[in-house]
Amino acid sequence: MTGRQHNGRRPALVFDLDGTLSDPFEGIWRSVNFALATVAADPVPREEFPRYIGPPIDHTFRALIPGIGEDGVHALVAAFRDRYGRLGYAENTLYDGVPEVLDALRGRSHPCGVCTAKRRDFAERILAMFTLDHRFDFVDGGDVGIAKTDQLAALLRTGAIGPDAVMIGDRASDVAAATANGLRAIGVTWGFGSREELEGAAPWEIVESPAALPGVVDRL
Repeated sequence: MTGRQHNGRRPALVFDLDGTLSDPFEGIWRSVNFALATVAADPVPREEFPRYIGPPIDHTFRALIPGIGEDGVHALVAAFRDRYGRLGYAENTLYDGVPEVLDALRGRSHPCGVCTAKRRDFAERILAMFTLDHRFDFVDGGDVGIAKTDQLAALLRTGAIGPDAVMIGDRASDVAAATANGLRAIGVTWGFGSREELEGAAPWEIVESPAALPGVVDRL
């Protein structure tokens, strides 16, 4: 059997959600522009928006409206979540092959979880919508002011994952969060981060398609 073990288990695989398991572009883009309209700010053109997917939503609004105060950020986040909770979460597309890949990895006895900057209740609704919820042992969601680095640290501290766990995500921020916690990371290129972005963060491995993931995991 390949791979190190933690408490008798194979290494846990911790998946990002947006850009890794599913493509949330439409829902996030429409909901961000809905929020911007509440303060009469210009909408973000579709072609300019991909770079904003991945970081926490408050970071997106800070980048779009430089100098906005805390009250303004919280108001925009609330407006975003209003539309996202009603409509945006469902404006989402599952990447081809993801259910089969998750089944293959679980068949290899790897615990699987989700660690996302998205609020946990939204993440759970999306996973249930795609019938993925039963394929994960835990779902960890973020909130305003919480970095993915902190989320992974908490998962380690509580024993939800061991020091041999691997973060799987599409952005350099996923890789950086893993590295900051002494974990390995696998970057995926089918999401919103380019190969160049991922290479700059120095992940353990980069994968080009969901179907290639089990073979890479077998080398852990």
